[in-house]
Amino acid sequence: MSTNAANAKSLLADLQTALTHGTVARRVETLQRVTDLFLYAPSQYSEEQIALFDDVFHCLIRKMEMSAKALLAQRIATVPEAPTNLIHTLAFDDLVEVAAPVLSYSEKLSDDVLVRNARQKSQGHLLAISKRKILSQAVTDVLVERGNDDVVESTVNNPGANFSDNGYGRLISRAEGNDDIASCLGMRPIPRHYYLQLVAKASRSVREKLNRANPHLAADVASVVKEVTLQASNAKSEETIRAQTLVKLLHTDGRLNEAQVATFADNGRVEEISTSIALMTDVPILTVENMMIEPRAEGLLVLAKVAGLSWATVEKILKARHPAAPESISTSLSEYQDHFNLLRPSTAQQVLRFYRMREATGQVPFAASAAIA
Repeated sequence: MSTNAANAKSLLADLQTALTHGTVARRVETLQRVTDLFLYAPSQYSEEQIALFDDVFHCLIRKMEMSAKALLAQRIATVPEAPTNLIHTLAFDDLVEVAAPVLSYSEKLSDDVLVRNARQKSQGHLLAISKRKILSQAVTDVLVERGNDDVVESTVNNPGANFSDNGYGRLISRAEGNDDIASCLGMRPIPRHYYLQLVAKASRSVREKLNRANPHLAADVASVVKEVTLQASNAKSEETIRAQTLVKLLHTDGRLNEAQVATFADNGRVEEISTSIALMTDVPILTVENMMIEPRAEGLLVLAKVAGLSWATVEKILKARHPAAPESISTSLSEYQDHFNLLRPSTAQQVLRFYRMREATGQVPFAASAAIA
């Protein structure tokens, strides 16, 4: 033990010589000696000794060639006692060959560090992270949001990956039009309502493949396909059909809530927003669709209050109405917020009852602005 510590201190002196006067071969040899010494018995070193190794490694890799740093990363990635700072430095190296081993295997990287890395670095870094033994929801959220198709498919194929509701929502969207991602997602155990959403968006070939893999859900899948076909006969667009079918499934399963509506708004899914508000307030979908395209938004404020939505979600909905020019509504948001905060739920319910009465007598316009004022 004392011999190893002494060797480490002597190597520090050799290191200075190698960096100042040594050749490339001398620097690589020094790095190899330090690595060999550390890997001899890493579990027996104290925190102080590991910190010393950390200093030595950092002195070396500041002037080290890519191939040598990549080899170091490969050798040290799976060592639980590896110096934390060194692992972080390697993980954030711009070269994927250096970063990938520690991103995929090191236990020294926390979820916070992995999330920060996934938000900042390249698709190659994200692909390396996607191969970790365990992936938390926080990490997969970023991988699904930023990753290309290869990253998403690798993440979905990882049995240790965990997904949040927001992550599943993004995956369903990513799977639309991408049979590879759709097939991978359908082959892993996912909540039933997400599986049915996936089926509603999937191509016929993917549906057949998933039916063979999940025969116990065949009846549910047949029901979804029947609903899509029925609505298609009513000359609705395919986009509208799918959106309404998915939201109705969520509503039937008791999964349609504010968080889901906020996710739709974050992703600019206007059809899903309209259907959600309609189902949550028992108002015809066409009525809400018309409100989504009207210049003023007082009617939406009333329905949002009836649905129990918060201003934070309402603001996202209002912005989703004008995705191409969000700045055009910025001056109206404060006014809408004041109106929404002043509007009592009981008043909103009264306005809605008044609207239904007018609708029943053929007087359809939703006169919400007067009630709010």
